[in-house]
Amino acid sequence: MERMRLLLIFISILFNATTLSGVELLVHNYYKEKCPLAEDIVRHNVEVAVLKNPRLAASLLRLHFHDCFVMGCDASVLLDNVEGMTSEKLAGPNLNSLRGFEVIDKIKYLLEEECPITVSCADILAMAARDAVELRGGPRWEVLLGRKDALESSFSGANILIPAPNSSLEVLIDNFKQQGLDIEDLVTLSGSHTIGRARCLSFRQRIYDAKEEYHYGYDHYKRYTSFRRILRSICPVEGRDNKFAPLDFQTPKRFDNHYFINILEGKGLLGSDNVLISHDLDGKITEQVWAYASNEKLFFASFAKSMIKMGNINVLTGNEGEIRRNCRFVNA
Repeated sequence: MERMRLLLIFISILFNATTLSGVELLVHNYYKEKCPLAEDIVRHNVEVAVLKNPRLAASLLRLHFHDCFVMGCDASVLLDNVEGMTSEKLAGPNLNSLRGFEVIDKIKYLLEEECPITVSCADILAMAARDAVELRGGPRWEVLLGRKDALESSFSGANILIPAPNSSLEVLIDNFKQQGLDIEDLVTLSGSHTIGRARCLSFRQRIYDAKEEYHYGYDHYKRYTSFRRILRSICPVEGRDNKFAPLDFQTPKRFDNHYFINILEGKGLLGSDNVLISHDLDGKITEQVWAYASNEKLFFASFAKSMIKMGNINVLTGNEGEIRRNCRFVNA
């Protein structure tokens, strides 16, 4: 039964990749009449949360990403564990890793007070991700709205569909292709690693594995050697699995284009960062990385475009799904 369910998910994703069905059903200003203060409520509470803890900006962006890559942007990632359904929060890529649920809970509570059963949890995730990026210095974009919330989660899907931090370039390209996203989207959205942190468990292989793809070819000034020494001081061969390191050592709390400068120098924290360059056989990805590294405005414009595209993956609209009263549980 579970295998059949996953097969149906894959078929749905592939159909979405071909037709982008649902995009035309999402609109700007969806809540203008239904709940005029919706976007203001989301932004204010994201701003308060990020001012208290800047790390939450990356957490909220990551929540949206991990939600969209499993069954689509339907807030399935927010569902708690209940009898008969294992939460996506317990899947390998999410367990002890995803954060920001309490921020979404508070926003949902306030929206239910203002406009009961009107604003979906999936739309809250999309708006919160946008606001989090802007509040850390990144671009702002108009979020298409009108999503409905899923009635179930997929623990198995979360384990299969979310890219791993040590993925090869081939696997990353395939992961994104399954979601209707192309190589340009892959490179652009990888730029979200300009903010946030990763656990030692996520980058240990990258600093101790001898695979050439984790280590960009040139190191004339021993910059990479020094960087690896720093990483090893944070993350030993064994132990300290939950010790954190910033994804961008230069400007860890600011959303900018420094991520692309880092990977050109072989200083991406994750193995999946560095393979964008080391596995790029025809040079097209490297060309895109150079363009973003030298032109932050270009990166920002491309990032906004790719986030809108990602936010439309396999969305539920119309009579599909529901608008949850509580983002952690389906309605009774």
